[in-house]
Amino acid sequence: MARTEGPITGWYKSSYSGGDQGECLEVAPGHPDIPVRDSKTPHSPILLLSPPCWTAFVTAVKHGHLTAASCN
Repeated sequence: MARTEGPITGWYKSSYSGGDQGECLEVAPGHPDIPVRDSKTPHSPILLLSPPCWTAFVTAVKHGHLTAASCN
């Protein structure tokens, strides 16, 4: 896993994240690897995904291959 230089700022939630469903991730742009965190616990550890891993993750979610139920 790569490291980022300095603190990570500029976190945002997807416009697809809605309501109080509790399955919201935040990402921060502008880094070689994509920082991802749980929006409910912003001080928890950050996951850094390589661009190909991020693309695979987003594709799996869009096609219904990864849902909150599959993570239990």
